Amino acid sequence: MSGALQWVRSLIFIVLMYTAMAVIGIALFPWALLSRRGARAGCKAFCAYVRWSAAWMVGLRTEIRGTPPTGEVLIAAKHQSFLDIILIFSAVPAGKFIMKRELLWTPILGQYAMRIGCIPVDRGKKGAAIKKMVEDVARGAEMPGQLIIYPQGTRVAPGVAAPYKIGSGAIYAAVQQDCVPVATNVGVFWPRHGILRKPGTAVVEFLPPIEAGLPRAAFMERLEAEVETASDALMKEAGFAR
Repeated sequence: MSGALQWVRSLIFIVLMYTAMAVIGIALFPWALLSRRGARAGCKAFCAYVRWSAAWMVGLRTEIRGTPPTGEVLIAAKHQSFLDIILIFSAVPAGKFIMKRELLWTPILGQYAMRIGCIPVDRGKKGAAIKKMVEDVARGAEMPGQLIIYPQGTRVAPGVAAPYKIGSGAIYAAVQQDCVPVATNVGVFWPRHGILRKPGTAVVEFLPPIEAGLPRAAFMERLEAEVETASDALMKEAGFAR
């Protein structure tokens, strides 16, 4: 398939993806308002559509590896693009994300995010931001589910080094739950920016849990080592070379 044709197919895929988000979001919005189950159903329907349409429209298949958790755990994931959000949420029964507060104002997405229990946080001075984030997580614990955090705080392109922020360690200490690390290679095929979606197999891999109660520094060191090592292996498998 030529690069120009793949780009056109990618553009059509993106347009239809956001159209589907609007159609599914509006169609299920009354149910979502009445029930969190309805909100989750709407989000999962959208995730299923994206995975299905990506496979046949742009040749991008998706795969979940490892054992997705079903109980009350913290999930700490590598974040490379919107696709890893879709794959992680589709794999767990009651996922809820720590998200930037600005996303609350995104049409449809923001309303559904709040209904499924996502926790909006402010970016600000480091100490104050972490304290506020821990307080918000404590309030959000009233809604059972799998709390999903991105320790690097933003999307990171394949091959780019970015620090793991201490906020994830603070949340791990506060929730006192096991933490399931998640590795991915989705950025090789679905970049942070741009239109082109490349054919291949995008993977998210749920790794063995890190037990609750470790010292914060030990947790951070282990989390980074395990997620980065597994993500590098997945990206190498996908043909990415640093």
